[in-house]
Amino acid sequence: MSTDPAIEASIDAAADAVGSAWPIHSFVTANPLAGYEDRPFHEAVADAERLLGGDGYPSADTFRRAWAAGRIDPERLRSRLDAHGYDADPEASLDRMAAADPDDGTATPETDRVDAIVAKWLAAFLDQGSASWSMPNREAGFYEAFRTVAPHDSDVPDAVVDLPEEPIDAIRDCLAAHPVGRWQDSFEFHLAALPGWTGLLKQRAADGDAWQSTYPITLPGYLAVRLTLADAVDAPLVPPEDGTDDRTDAGTVPLADVWLSAWEATYRSELAESVADASESVAEDGDDDRPDAQLVFCIDTRSEIIRRHVEAAGDYETFGYAGFFGVPMRWDGYDADVTVDACPPILDAEHRIAERPTAAAEADAYDDWHAALDAGKAAVKRLKSNAATAFSFVESAGAGYGAALAARTLLPGRVRDLFHAADRSPETHEFCEPTVDYNPDSVHELREGLTLEEKVTYAETAFDLMGWAEFARVVVFTGHASETANNPFDSSLDCGACAGNPGGPNARVLAAICNDDAVKAELRERGIDVPHDTVFLAAEHNTTTDEVQLYDGHVPETHAEDIDRLRADLATARADAAAERAADMGGDADAGVRETQRRAGDWAETRPEWGLAGNAGFVVGPRALTDGLDLDGRSFLHSYDWETDDGEALDAILTGPMVVTQWINAQYYFSTVDNAAYGSGSKVTHNPVGNVGVYQGNGGDLMTGLPLQSLTSADDEPYHQPLRLSTVVHAPVERVTGILADHEELTTLLDNGWLSLTVVDPTQDHRAFHYEGALSWKPMDERVASRAPTAAASDD
Repeated sequence: MSTDPAIEASIDAAADAVGSAWPIHSFVTANPLAGYEDRPFHEAVADAERLLGGDGYPSADTFRRAWAAGRIDPERLRSRLDAHGYDADPEASLDRMAAADPDDGTATPETDRVDAIVAKWLAAFLDQGSASWSMPNREAGFYEAFRTVAPHDSDVPDAVVDLPEEPIDAIRDCLAAHPVGRWQDSFEFHLAALPGWTGLLKQRAADGDAWQSTYPITLPGYLAVRLTLADAVDAPLVPPEDGTDDRTDAGTVPLADVWLSAWEATYRSELAESVADASESVAEDGDDDRPDAQLVFCIDTRSEIIRRHVEAAGDYETFGYAGFFGVPMRWDGYDADVTVDACPPILDAEHRIAERPTAAAEADAYDDWHAALDAGKAAVKRLKSNAATAFSFVESAGAGYGAALAARTLLPGRVRDLFHAADRSPETHEFCEPTVDYNPDSVHELREGLTLEEKVTYAETAFDLMGWAEFARVVVFTGHASETANNPFDSSLDCGACAGNPGGPNARVLAAICNDDAVKAELRERGIDVPHDTVFLAAEHNTTTDEVQLYDGHVPETHAEDIDRLRADLATARADAAAERAADMGGDADAGVRETQRRAGDWAETRPEWGLAGNAGFVVGPRALTDGLDLDGRSFLHSYDWETDDGEALDAILTGPMVVTQWINAQYYFSTVDNAAYGSGSKVTHNPVGNVGVYQGNGGDLMTGLPLQSLTSADDEPYHQPLRLSTVVHAPVERVTGILADHEELTTLLDNGWLSLTVVDPTQDHRAFHYEGALSWKPMDERVASRAPTAAASDD
């Protein structure tokens, strides 16, 4: 095989310009400009605009609405405008911003033709089971399949059919007339032409999953095909050299950036001041009564709403923890077609956990029911795709079929109720248990189960990171999932910490670990005293309807009364949370449960729930800092107690959950500021392709961001406020400085303005300090202090 390390390294470097994208069935929110995070934000978005054509800032209209709504503090705005040499009059600067003309695109008809051909071939090759007839010769890889099948495609020019055997040779042939110094520019130019498809190729190559192993595709192979097509139709092989640039230079902060920073500072100040005020109260509060139950929810912003209402319904304590519950696992669900990596994309799965039956009767009932359902679905699919039988099927069943369609359209809530009532099969958690015990005889790519030491470590880490002080009789690890009837982006509403999968399995695994008597005994040896009457169980929070389903099949009779009370209070919390969500979506708050159920069952509903829209803050600290606040579902909440930590727990939070939340926040930000470039447009015109993505229309690039309906309440009424993430940490500032000093990747994000960090220091009179860059801090305003913290610019 012909290789060229220099060319391959140049291709890899060029690919940094495009963010990774996951298949639509496992949609993962990620920063579309992740490859630009090594440079200041305003420079990054300018570079991305030149290459990808996307705007990097909210529009003047968006700022004008925020200004009119009082979301931007006038003093902060005017001082920032003046400091950067802009007219300090807000209205004048808004007019100036609105008058700026967007740059024209650089696409040519020839490039459009290349895009169309390449997209068609990528869709055929990368199909994951949707096509009835697969593309021939896929096992040989994309480049070889193209070489052998392209002669039969009338859209492919004749000059393309005689390709060399190796893609590197094809690339050399195409670029031979251009200086080698410009080859990387060419690679970047062509990889950025279809960033959705390129992002999927990057992710697939990096992941090396079963699809990639069976049907391999590489960036060199893709570029070889694309460059050859471009050469054949006289499309540009290298980007045009343009030495002119009428925008501000790299050192000048754009006007939009000034407005954005003022908006963010206003939000951040209110959040940090609330935490600082609460910090003083927490220090004086000595309430150590044992709660009736404790529930651990994901740090997801949607959990903030249900946690408030759970706490209001009874004597309950809630915690926030990353929704994969700290176990990087590959989940093999009972009767599932594929395994899934149920952990954040920044981690590799380390354990295979299988769901195995423990009750034969229930398993048989489940198998019989789902075998019948599968047979029915297969029969209908065959009828629909068989022209010879389709008309007779419609003639004999058309009236009933049409009535069913009408019912699902006109009465979605009632149809959902009927489906739920008719589903008589047991759920898998009722007759299966996760294989948490180490099984040396199970031979897979990952070893099955966990050793005792690993179990203890995962349990200990969870309690340490959350700053756990005492245990109730009932502790519930609550994963979350969404419910939607017809939504290609449904996985974007599931647990991001579980890589776009439901979090219930992860909750079940940690509950099983913590119920292990040997684990409890070892935890006591390590200073974590789990009472003998504490029972751990799992649950799953439906973020569309706010129902919390308890998995309580193993709970002893001694705790039956506790569970009954908890279940009743969860129903109360659900009703109150659903009313809040329904009102937020423009529905009837008095019928919140019914409205959220309707949205879950309505296959025409483009907005079953808001997801993480509105996210703007991340608070790391004890729940007591925020339990008296209505954060409007805008903040990620991670439990943490600095007094029980030597720094390791906070290190793990800042390098893990904070980075993941920044990804999520950036996805929502960019999808909002330029939905055409970084989002996916309207769901109404989505066209799913190959079970890997969606088009707008009948072809072109994959849409990789969030749809408009997830971000706006109407076409011209934005719901999500596009702000970069504001993190507030409750800990000694010296400790945070030491962690940042040890992790250059964090200081890069902070120093370049991709997110902000504020520390409320309980050891310095609960004052708030804002990270200014270069490991230095500044009191947020005169309200908190006029002198710098003693730990500023620590070299530790």
